[in-house]
Amino acid sequence: MEINNQLAEDSLPIILQQIAAGDEVAFRQVFAFFYKRLYHFAFVIVKTKESAEEIVEDVFIRIWQHRANLANIQNLKVYLYTATKNTALNYLSKKARENITEPFDHINIELIQPAISPEQIMITGEMYKKIQEAVDALPPRCKMIFKLIREDGLKYKEVSEILNISVNTIDVQMAIAVKRIALALETDMHFKRHSTFK
Repeated sequence: MEINNQLAEDSLPIILQQIAAGDEVAFRQVFAFFYKRLYHFAFVIVKTKESAEEIVEDVFIRIWQHRANLANIQNLKVYLYTATKNTALNYLSKKARENITEPFDHINIELIQPAISPEQIMITGEMYKKIQEAVDALPPRCKMIFKLIREDGLKYKEVSEILNISVNTIDVQMAIAVKRIALALETDMHFKRHSTFK
């Protein structure tokens, strides 16, 4: 059973108290709400379906095992993403011999295709394809930040805590992403205008 965004945001402190008291239904609600997002986040880091599933399951198992400490968590969303990131990076460090100092610079980030209805966004399929191509061409770290903010709906401060980088850096990376996407669309429109008059 998936809880809606309103319930997730407004009721998380209460739900955390319920889980801390051993409420399995509340725990399953949180699991159902966050699992898919955390799985995709883990997958872009480790690149294998099985490992990503295992990582997210490990994160939730640890939460249940240490549920008495949940009352100390200020922001569950940041906590879960950070735990997933750390578990994924630990997995990679076990797999790799070299020391990973800048992990997101060496990862190929793939964004999920969002479900967009014509009512939600008035945009042509061709234009959307251009946007996707521009996003796919972003540097890995820039793409990771763009994914967390635009796709997962996290705030700059939350992404800053999860990736352990400054809000300033996120601001700069988002500006780069938006500029590159706008440039790709502008170039495409310019090319179309000129080819129309030939």
